[in-house]
Amino acid sequence: MASQFDFWNDSYEGRRLFSELLGTFFLVLVAVGGGMVNARFGGDAVPFGALVVAPALMVAAVILFMGTVSGAHLNPAVSVAFALRGDFPWKRVPAYIVAQFIGAILATLLLWALIGKQGDAGLTLPGAGISTTTAMLWELVLTTGLVSVILGTASGAQQIGPLAAIGVGSYIALAGLWGAPVSGASMNPARSIGPALVLGDWTSWWAYVAGPVAGAVVAVGFAYVLRGRGGGRSGVGAAQGTLGTGWRVGPEPRP
Repeated sequence: MASQFDFWNDSYEGRRLFSELLGTFFLVLVAVGGGMVNARFGGDAVPFGALVVAPALMVAAVILFMGTVSGAHLNPAVSVAFALRGDFPWKRVPAYIVAQFIGAILATLLLWALIGKQGDAGLTLPGAGISTTTAMLWELVLTTGLVSVILGTASGAQQIGPLAAIGVGSYIALAGLWGAPVSGASMNPARSIGPALVLGDWTSWWAYVAGPVAGAVVAVGFAYVLRGRGGGRSGVGAAQGTLGTGWRVGPEPRP
């Protein structure tokens, strides 16, 4: 089992990157697979509520089983947000994003190999009558909320540890229940661009990159306003806690 101190050890970078790849693979397997399975069996095999709640449950599970290894970002917007807040080294961001995209692509390829290209083949697209610009703004708002929850539950001052999984998973489910009909409620460039890369369909793709990234930047700004630099940590132990992972259970010294 990975030690919390391993997060700062550069020799474990391969383990962290594999963790991000695997976690994103599982997330996209559920997020893309739900719609494809539903289309494969006539469009009513998987209820709408299950389609949006299943990815949220998967994110919560991944946070719990691998959060201490890589931080369980699973999302380029989250990696950028932690780096902007100063809690994650910028030098690690590119490799994390590549690992996340690879995980998303592999999940999409596996689904297509097993059940074929069903429905929209896992693409996130604006809803009927919704413009790409509106979808982008919708994703911006949804991602602002998601990253705000992640940054807040990752604050060492709160010391909530694994309960962060419940907070983050709950937000994803709630956002999907009311936001999915408009934009698909992706909130994650890797989840959206993975299927687009494999399919070669770039319909509205920019909305699912620009929206989440802009939302992450706005959320970091809100975090500074609400808590100040460092996410509102207080005390020596809190100042040492959660740097980098976002999901760490307790404080630890940074070497």
